[in-house]
Amino acid sequence: MKRTVDVSIPIGPVHPCWKEPARVKCETRGERVISAEVELGYMKKGIERIMKGRPWQEVMFLAERVCGICSVIHNMVFIEALEHISEIVVPERAAYLRVIVNELDRMQSHILANFSYCYTIEHETLGMYLLDTREKVMDELERITGARVTCAFIVPGGVRFDLRAEDVLHLRASLDILEQDIKRYTGIFERGPMIALRSRGVGILTQEAARESCAVGPTAKASGIADMDRRLHHPTYQKLGFVPISRNEGDNFARIMVRFQEVIQSIALIRKCLDQLPEGPIRGGGIPGAGEIAYSGEAPRGELSYFIKTDAAGRVLEISIQTPSIMNIEACCHYMLKGVASLADVTSTFVSSDPCIACTER
Repeated sequence: MKRTVDVSIPIGPVHPCWKEPARVKCETRGERVISAEVELGYMKKGIERIMKGRPWQEVMFLAERVCGICSVIHNMVFIEALEHISEIVVPERAAYLRVIVNELDRMQSHILANFSYCYTIEHETLGMYLLDTREKVMDELERITGARVTCAFIVPGGVRFDLRAEDVLHLRASLDILEQDIKRYTGIFERGPMIALRSRGVGILTQEAARESCAVGPTAKASGIADMDRRLHHPTYQKLGFVPISRNEGDNFARIMVRFQEVIQSIALIRKCLDQLPEGPIRGGGIPGAGEIAYSGEAPRGELSYFIKTDAAGRVLEISIQTPSIMNIEACCHYMLKGVASLADVTSTFVSSDPCIACTER
């Protein structure tokens, strides 16, 4: 008579499917995962400690380096927090330009996340298509801001560069191509039989579990929770009529589909910004002063929060950053991985939550 042996299997910290180091310890019964725990701490940067006591001009650049995959939202949240402290007014044109760059950054982050998932389930063809498409988005970021990753585009009272007429034409043409490509790739993902076997019904996170674990971003939206999107409370997004996307399946398939749908939504938001882009200055002036605030924005992975305390000279006395990945990683390990039928599904389920270790271990 065969006996089932319980085995503890570590995955990582270095694994071909991980973008960054993380160790997932799985307790298994046969192939089925009974429970999982994540072990972090392999790339601690101490960036919050480095920020303390420095002038805002330096912290602005450090904030972008918390995460290179979603650097624009770190730049945006930090600067908008300073603007709220000092009551600095932002010209309307600059506010729309911020949304354009932020949504381009969201697009490239989501496309990279979906590439990682496709690579993990060994659909390398779709993965390579997505990686090539991401380069087109990065090209647009570079055209507008002058940089591909750490753009430093948003400054107190406005933005660093204006959008030229030729940039608008080029961006509109690129959006048309991007929309066509993403819709095609979404169809490949949605209808692929192999993808369905590896994704549908795998790594389920119920709505109750998502709320209990405080999941955010596409991880929460794939479980039917859309009201946490911080863009609902941002005045520029409100003018654009932003409505968050959600699905109800709560599995790996739903999380990837939410990101595909959000890429299409970002294209629509950028087009609205271009259509409604007002004339006027891109900087309104103003110098950050003393105060403290807790301020949040919607990163590609979910809610990003900064608590900042500054002195009269604009030096950052205290700063604390809450990034979205830590909640999604916890939701993944405590709920999504529990009960998956095969160890082969552990890596794909973990990657479906788009974990960013650089953000988590800042």
